[in-house]
Amino acid sequence: MSMTTLFTGRSASDGGHVTDVYHYAARKGAIEAVDVAAADLGIEVHLVSQAVQHLVESRLLRADAATIGRFVPVDPDLAVASLVSSVEREIYRRRELIDQIREGIGVLGGEPARSTVEYLVGAMEVRGFLKTAGDACRDELLVLQAGVGEAGDLSEMYLVLVARGVTVRVICQHRSRADVGTRLAMKRLTDAGVEVYTVSHVPRSAIVFDRSLVALFGDGDGDVSLARVRNQGIARFFLDMFNHLWESATPLEGVEFGYATVADDLQQSIAALMAKGYTDEVVARKLGMSVRSCRRHIATLMRDLDATSRFQAGVEAARKFLKTG
Repeated sequence: MSMTTLFTGRSASDGGHVTDVYHYAARKGAIEAVDVAAADLGIEVHLVSQAVQHLVESRLLRADAATIGRFVPVDPDLAVASLVSSVEREIYRRRELIDQIREGIGVLGGEPARSTVEYLVGAMEVRGFLKTAGDACRDELLVLQAGVGEAGDLSEMYLVLVARGVTVRVICQHRSRADVGTRLAMKRLTDAGVEVYTVSHVPRSAIVFDRSLVALFGDGDGDVSLARVRNQGIARFFLDMFNHLWESATPLEGVEFGYATVADDLQQSIAALMAKGYTDEVVARKLGMSVRSCRRHIATLMRDLDATSRFQAGVEAARKFLKTG
C-alpha cells in the first residue's frame, strides 16, 4: 500500500470507495456485515470488502473480537498515532545507531566522544523515543518522577524491562502514597521487582538509561517535551543526584500506609518551606500535593508544636528537626 493511497483513501482496486465505507462505518457505529454495507451503499460486495481491508491496514477500522465479520471505526487521530509511532521508533533506532557509530569511530581515532543533545516536542515524539530507548536498555533504568503524565504511564515499560532482567529504580514524591489507585498501581510495580522509593520533592522528571543516556522532561507547561542528552559528565551528575536522593528516600511498601511511614520527613519539608514564609498554596505545589492535604499537615504541625502562627511553627519545627536530625 502506497502512502498516497493510505492518506487519500483511493485506489484502483477498490474503485475509490474507501472514504464512503469509512463514513458509513462512522455513521452507523460499525459495519455489521460487508454484504449489508454493500447493499446500503449500493456498491458491489467485493469493492466494499477491498475498502474494508484497506481501512483495517490503515488502522481506521478494527475487527471486533467478539463478533466475526464486524468492524468498528477508529478515530483518525488514533489511527495516525498508531501508524506514526512505529515509524518514529524506527527513526530513533536509526539515530541511536548513528550516534553509536560516530562515538565509536571518534574513540578509535583518538578523539573524545562528542556529546549530543536533541530536543523532542509532542507526546508522540517523546513516546517514540522512550520506546526505542527502553528497547535498547540492557542493564539499569533510573527514574526521577516529579509528576505524572509527562509522556503517559510508563509502568508497562518498567515491567517489560524488569522481566528482561534490567534493574529499575524509581524515586517519586510522597504524594504517590496518598491516593489508593496510585498505590495499587505502584504495588503492581513493586510486586514485579521494580524498586520504588519516595521523597518529599523531586525537582524535575528524568530517566537515565544504562548510566549513559539521559532523558530530561520539560517543566510540564505546554506540549510534552524532552531533552535527550548523551554526555558522560551530565549522566554522572544525574547518577550522583539520584543516589543522593535514594539514600534519604523511603521505600514504598504495601498499599495501606499512606503518609504514615514518611510523616517526619514530610513535616520536616513542610516546616522548612513555612519558615521561608511560603503560602499554603506554594508549599503544596512544591511538595506536589493538594492544598487541602497540605493545610491538614500544617494544622497537625502547629498543634503538635503549640504554635500560634505559621511562621512560628515553621521556625520551631525547623529547630526541632535540626536537633534530632
